[in-house]
Amino acid sequence: MTPNSIRLGVDIGGTFTDVVLEKDGDTFSAKVLTTYAAPEDAIIDGMNQVCTKAGVDPSEVGQIIHGTTLATNALIERRGAKTALITTEGFRDVIEMRTESRFEQYDLNLNLPDPLLPRQMRFTVPGRVDAKGAVLVDLDRADVEAVVDKIAEAGFESVAVGLIHSYLNPAHEELVRDVLAEKLPAVSVSISSEVSPQMREYERFNTVVANAYIKPLMASYLGRLEDRLKAEGVSCRIFLMHSGGGIISIQNAAEFPVRLVESGPAGGAVFAANVAARYGLDKVLSFDMGGTTAKICLIKHQTPKTARVFEVARTYRFKKGSGMPISIPVIDMVEIGAGGGSLAHVDAMRQIRVGPESAGSEPGPACYGRGGTRPAVTDADLVLGKLDPDTFAGGSIPLHPARSKSALAAHVGDTLSMDGVEAAFGVAEVVDENMANAARVHAVENGEDLSDYTMIAFGGAAPLHAGRLCEKLGVNRLLVPPGAGVGSAIGFLRAPFSFEANRSVYMRLSDFDAGRITAILSDLKAEATGFVRTCDAVSPILSEFKVYMRYTGQGWEIPIDLTEAQAMAPDAATFEALFEQEYTKLFGRPVAGMDIEITVWSVNATTPPETVARVAETQGTAMTDTQGSRQVFDAAAAKYLAAQVVNRAVMGEGALVSGPAAIVEDETTVIVPASRDAIRQPDGCIDVISKGATP
Repeated sequence: MTPNSIRLGVDIGGTFTDVVLEKDGDTFSAKVLTTYAAPEDAIIDGMNQVCTKAGVDPSEVGQIIHGTTLATNALIERRGAKTALITTEGFRDVIEMRTESRFEQYDLNLNLPDPLLPRQMRFTVPGRVDAKGAVLVDLDRADVEAVVDKIAEAGFESVAVGLIHSYLNPAHEELVRDVLAEKLPAVSVSISSEVSPQMREYERFNTVVANAYIKPLMASYLGRLEDRLKAEGVSCRIFLMHSGGGIISIQNAAEFPVRLVESGPAGGAVFAANVAARYGLDKVLSFDMGGTTAKICLIKHQTPKTARVFEVARTYRFKKGSGMPISIPVIDMVEIGAGGGSLAHVDAMRQIRVGPESAGSEPGPACYGRGGTRPAVTDADLVLGKLDPDTFAGGSIPLHPARSKSALAAHVGDTLSMDGVEAAFGVAEVVDENMANAARVHAVENGEDLSDYTMIAFGGAAPLHAGRLCEKLGVNRLLVPPGAGVGSAIGFLRAPFSFEANRSVYMRLSDFDAGRITAILSDLKAEATGFVRTCDAVSPILSEFKVYMRYTGQGWEIPIDLTEAQAMAPDAATFEALFEQEYTKLFGRPVAGMDIEITVWSVNATTPPETVARVAETQGTAMTDTQGSRQVFDAAAAKYLAAQVVNRAVMGEGALVSGPAAIVEDETTVIVPASRDAIRQPDGCIDVISKGATP
């Protein structure tokens, strides 16, 4: 795309759909309530709003980049296609048996989540491939046809194929796909050797089942979206944000929709990384709080931390291990049920609990006046003065404080003998402590000290809570970028085209085969580059090489980055030195005398990152042009304080506002605690720092 082309970023969230239009370096945004029955309706509404603001016709849009929670929600709510699994004899129950890991070690009444497909929807075929890819037992076509006939009789809409060790030898899976294509051409098919060609059958089978389960739904939605956009005169190409932080074509997204399950949060992490680059920050805590969830991600050296496996649809208070593992490249983040729509209640122990259940956009928090009667975090924020009932979402959604107070009293205050303000304070403190605790745990798991970090907050609800979160975490500096309320959608416009190809091939360093390694990585490079070329035919493509290594006998591996020279001219001593260096960073020391093994090989092909200019930061001078004040509850002081109200749009470069203050804009409000000052930096970021500190 040319620098002056008109681009549209669209993020469908659990409560709001965010739309951002970028034209000649200017951005125009809109937030509309997500329309669950037909998500494309909200996109069209938001697109027309931003086009009107920008003074352009929808037909002038040159590129659309889209991220969505639809795939995730379909898995959580179990409303995908009628799906069958074909697997190897003896492995029918792998997705139900899970692994020996227990997410609550001492809970004798632990309820494990049900598999996505019950047993009667799982079928087996003979044939067997061993752990080196050799065929032990041939797969007979007649056996496959017999199973396919049963699937046809039952009326399945989609079929997942996951055979043992197919990541090494996909021939049997390809045979099953061929039979399905001949006998059931209308049925959607996903095979694990293409969706997730990695070892560990539990994760791989879950991933291919999830892909098959949501594939018809996502194909239907993407088709409807294309048709609706064409009806509006929009004929440009549509791209999708994937979980790894890059962009893929709509065709690849329809084929591998499981790669979209964290697309919205991934856009947010890319957005935060872009801001970090502008400020030259090497240690950043990305904090994204929307209407349904809060996401926290560590960003080091302007690059979000990534992983190969993550969990979706956690059933036990968002606890690790209680969800469905999905084995795809993903930006690594911790996600908890703490958004503006997260509902509060009092449990059997008379403790205030918030989330993970959310009011969403239908009916929404009690203050929306759309039928909701239970209190959400937004209701608490309204009672505490953090929100102006007349200007929420640019005035498009009037809020009703009386309904918030009634809901808080009925569901929290009356039970605990609290008045409305105390109940609201309790709800806000619980949700803030939940997020702070999640951030602490995530940091400890990665060996990081958050006191060295800068927080970057975005999402409609994050600027309301980020200042208090910094107080709890001991973080001295907070940046709230312009467009924070629609941060993920802006992140889509900053993301590169990219695709990561990976493959499991087991190799010990004692059996190091340089020629085989070069062939594996060359094949993966060609595969990943081919995907990117379907999106961008002209830009240069960079290749990032990674191997996953561990000591022999260990249960999990760590990622090791390679340069292209190290990947194309592999050397065992270099691989060993790189592994021991990373292992020592994580665990303090290497283990002497043990062989090292490689389990997964990975190549990420990506277009070059956007060039970012450094911001010339300013110390700030106090501004006097305020809109008066209002009473805002300060959690650290545990009382209401008179807070300055400042319109973000009138804050000039270097303007300084001393807390307590509320810096207002259409999409969100930045709450500056009494312990902080806020400076408007030259790029529009609100720089919230501890009093007495310098940016």
